[in-house]
Amino acid sequence: MAWYDKYLTVYGRPLSEVPADVIDGARGRLAAMQSDSPQVSVVIIAHNEETRLSACLWSLSDMQTGYPLEIIGVDNNSDDGTARVYEAFGVRCIAEKRQSPGHARRCGLDNSRGKYHFFIDADTMYPARYIDLMMGRLGRDGVACVGTFWSFYPDARHSRLQLAVFELIRDTFLFLQHFKRPELCVRGMTFAFRADSAREVGIRTDIRRGEDGSLALGLKRYGRIDFLYSRHARVVTGYGTLNESSMFQSLLKRVKIQGRALLGMFHTKEHYEDSEDNIIR
Repeated sequence: MAWYDKYLTVYGRPLSEVPADVIDGARGRLAAMQSDSPQVSVVIIAHNEETRLSACLWSLSDMQTGYPLEIIGVDNNSDDGTARVYEAFGVRCIAEKRQSPGHARRCGLDNSRGKYHFFIDADTMYPARYIDLMMGRLGRDGVACVGTFWSFYPDARHSRLQLAVFELIRDTFLFLQHFKRPELCVRGMTFAFRADSAREVGIRTDIRRGEDGSLALGLKRYGRIDFLYSRHARVVTGYGTLNESSMFQSLLKRVKIQGRALLGMFHTKEHYEDSEDNIIR
């Protein structure tokens, strides 16, 4: 069995269908993790994630870490039962009515106390050693932020073999890209950084996507962007970015997009122009 298989038993299910013993057990473990003097802030953002948030919180409750934590949830203008899931699992929930990942992440940063800050996405499941492995890199001198790779869970439309081929190609490209343009390899669901530096840089709220990479780009003046390649730190997420009818179509689309960037990835870049369709008016 994969480490995430048990979390998939509640992934995609509303709170009413999550077994009471799962909720009670996770709630107790999450409460035991909370520290009055946190060194690390773990902040989950969610917009209409009632059916996936339980799996995320269950995985976080199994985290094996030696760092004092605070675990905070942000409900980003949801109109489903997202807030009730946070409440059921005993996680402090902050409401952010301005809807966008940037607003949600900024809200979390503004309300956190830890020296180190972890972005967590509600549709993602995290392995038990994730925090400590990421902190092993983030705590090094000269490191401003850390990212890692991610996988998708297999289902009826995406076999383990298809996913393995897809991820091998994608991971190889990201590995090569990170030498000169590491900010383009960062994804918000697998991103941790020093909170004081991030507050100096600021999180953009005027764009629909890319607030994570923009923050990483700004953090480069405080230190390098490091990456962790351990399989033990690889998170598992859903298919929000793979909407095509097949994995083959997903792969073709990404090869076409990334092919245009092959030459550019061998040169550093300090500024990126915003596309018009990404600006929030």
